[in-house]
Amino acid sequence: MNWLLRKFKICPNAYYNFLKDRKAAYREQKSKTQRKIVEVYHKTNGVPGYRMMRDLLVPYGFIYCNKTIYKYMQDLGLRSIVRRKRPDYRKGKVNKVFPNLLNQNFNTEKANQVWCTDFTYLYLNDGATRYNCTIIDLFDRSVVASLNGNHITAELAIETLEIAIRRHKPQKGIILHSDQGSQYTSKEFNHFCEKSFVQQSMSRAGCPYDNAPMERYYNTLKHEFTNLFSFKSEREMDTARLFKKTCKWQKSPIKRSAIYARESKYKLTNPSHGIS
Repeated sequence: MNWLLRKFKICPNAYYNFLKDRKAAYREQKSKTQRKIVEVYHKTNGVPGYRMMRDLLVPYGFIYCNKTIYKYMQDLGLRSIVRRKRPDYRKGKVNKVFPNLLNQNFNTEKANQVWCTDFTYLYLNDGATRYNCTIIDLFDRSVVASLNGNHITAELAIETLEIAIRRHKPQKGIILHSDQGSQYTSKEFNHFCEKSFVQQSMSRAGCPYDNAPMERYYNTLKHEFTNLFSFKSEREMDTARLFKKTCKWQKSPIKRSAIYARESKYKLTNPSHGIS
């Protein structure tokens, strides 16, 4: 028998494992794990990659290393959603850069003390780009205003801030933290903040960690909502009810934030269609 195994280049251990079906339990457990992976994958709309999937399986009692989950997902042909390439960036003129008043301290004692804002891009079915400007409250990470437009301009930033001020009526001296984008350093935006008694605070150039709450918000919004659905028109995207529950940081198997808005009536609104 050993001569035959050597002749056909078969490992003796593999042959005896086959005879005794020693890997039956392994194959059964693997099949069970892969069925759970498929269930979780479709339940989460195809969001998880192998790292996130590993954490999501832990509550079900499936504890594996990243390499094993990667192999199982590869066998199943499952992978996380890949994002589109970013549109080209055009640098604008800078009127004034403000100091960083937060220095990565993102904790506040009550609502409407510190707001953060930023821009991002969203896509329609035909590949057209929409730009979104959102402001969140650092107290509970809730969305206080969100607006879409065809262009990334200071006017869009001003309209978004105007909505936030009208809705929440913050006290004079509220801090608005942003990056050093030309929309926020423009003369028009600086003047609007000054007359609205809003203190501007800005991240260091090229340091996204200084505005981490906004980066986290947009990351979750895209990865777990807008990238999962298609929008045929600007109106369909702008009136999408993206937010349903109170925004809060919560513990989960993967230790990340759930991003929601404060009220169900909030919409992403097109400036040309009015303000919700």
